Amino acid sequence: MILIDLYMNNKKYIFLGDIDSINVEIIINSHHYLKNKLKYIIICNKFEILDYISKIKSKIKINEIIDPLKFSNYKINNINIFNIENKYKEKYKNLLNQIDISNKISQITGFDLITMPIDKSLFKKKIEFIGMTEYLGKINNTNTFMLMHGEKFSVMPLTTHINLKNIHKILNRNKLGENLKQVMDLIKLKRYKLNFRTIKFLCYNPHCSEDNTIGKEDGVISKLIDKNFKKITGPYPADSAFNNIKKNTLFFSTYHDQVLIPFKIMNKKGYNLTLGLKYRRLSPAHGTAKDIKFKKKSDNSSFLQCMLI
Repeated sequence: MILIDLYMNNKKYIFLGDIDSINVEIIINSHHYLKNKLKYIIICNKFEILDYISKIKSKIKINEIIDPLKFSNYKINNINIFNIENKYKEKYKNLLNQIDISNKISQITGFDLITMPIDKSLFKKKIEFIGMTEYLGKINNTNTFMLMHGEKFSVMPLTTHINLKNIHKILNRNKLGENLKQVMDLIKLKRYKLNFRTIKFLCYNPHCSEDNTIGKEDGVISKLIDKNFKKITGPYPADSAFNNIKKNTLFFSTYHDQVLIPFKIMNKKGYNLTLGLKYRRLSPAHGTAKDIKFKKKSDNSSFLQCMLI
């Protein structure tokens, strides 16, 4: 009886993302493993996913869900979807509509939302769009933070997909302090299931600014964490920080590539976790990979992590 209750309460939603990708293939290839472990509904356009399934010649069947809040008429052996009609000619508008609906459903139920990869350039050419983390923060009127969780270590860039020349604008003491306080409060919440024994902050400039001869940014960081954040140490030179890493370590950085490059090289398994929403939003640590679409080369390990945590 306990096992049945755990299964019934373990529910998630999946925003399918860009159909021009490996997203559908990954979900289908994972279904046999997941179907007895949890219930999940894919939020997408029915005709697009049916067309994709036909092209890969899969025999799996689609079941259309009536009420995604109650998981009405759910069928364990089928791929369960909640259909969103394509109202617009522009692809990015239809995807935004799917994201908005996915967000509203997860807000109501509190169930996890897994967002599959999108091609951000489709959005950037039409609207101001930094990424999914920032967009979800905007439509929920809250600050959101991207945490990349790996089996060896985790990382959090305090800025994400922005031009490097704009990074210094967030390095004033007040803004940096506010962000760090929010993050430190968020990682304590039970719903995220995080347990970092070590938290390190990486230097902004090479060699931690060489006694302020390269810049004064690292002095700002050092004074801030020494005074206000006893659980954070640093800043540390980024070129040597990833040697002899202790388990359950989180690295803060001021910009994206400083931590994402070592993260993706050194962690074989990882996923993207958004902090700051009323529900858990997770995403696989890979892109659309449309160059290998239909080639049966996709790796579902990151997706499985998102689904099973």
